[in-house]
Amino acid sequence: MSAVFSAKIAQQLLEFTPKAIGFPLAKLPFSFKAKAISQLLGLLLAEQAADDELGFLTDKWVAIQVEDLNLAFEVSFNGKWQVRELTDAQVAFSANSAELILVAAAKEDPDTLFFQRKLSIEGDTELGLEVKNLLLSIEFASMPTPIRLSIAKLAAVIERLQIEAKPTVILAKSPSY
Repeated sequence: MSAVFSAKIAQQLLEFTPKAIGFPLAKLPFSFKAKAISQLLGLLLAEQAADDELGFLTDKWVAIQVEDLNLAFEVSFNGKWQVRELTDAQVAFSANSAELILVAAAKEDPDTLFFQRKLSIEGDTELGLEVKNLLLSIEFASMPTPIRLSIAKLAAVIERLQIEAKPTVILAKSPSY
């Protein structure tokens, strides 16, 4: 298979897959998505909740927008996770799913993505930094095994596709006269 053909397929997979996932996701009732998000946050941040490290989220709302999945919601923590549709968050994070998966797998740094304009953070800067630091405090190895393995495999596929999608430069030899 030619390098150009392979790069085009990789690029199409990176673009099409989130759309293919986003379509049925959009059909689910928000209450179902909210319950799943709340449960996932409860699993991922159980240690931080037990250590009372989530107090800064009391009566504060953080918006998360996964742009390529057309998924948007707000979260808060008042002793338990609350999830609602977008209304009026103090800070908003937005990125595509691939970047968020790479951050979750500790394969990409959120600051790097921010400066590359692949991650947007708008609103209350102090709250945004606290949320970013909270997320960075999650030890990848301590995540529940099914979640950790799923994220690791998705990240590996994304990294491979990103490598394959990069255009290959072919240098032709100059004719010698």
